[in-house]
Amino acid sequence: MEITVNQQPHQLKDTCSVEQMLSIVLSGATKGIAVAINQTIVSKSNWSAHLLKEGDQVMLIKATQGG
Repeated sequence: MEITVNQQPHQLKDTCSVEQMLSIVLSGATKGIAVAINQTIVSKSNWSAHLLKEGDQVMLIKATQGG
């Protein structure tokens, strides 16, 4: 299955949760990350249950600190 993560194509196995995708794409570094799929935020508590579909557009947003 092909999805797009931050405008970059990624190939994943047919059934993949948001949590599994993050472990592949970010090597498990999920601290301070927000996830939007097709412009809808997916809460962290739903990452393991939310399954990705062919063609999904995923945006990963990393929290930064500034002032």
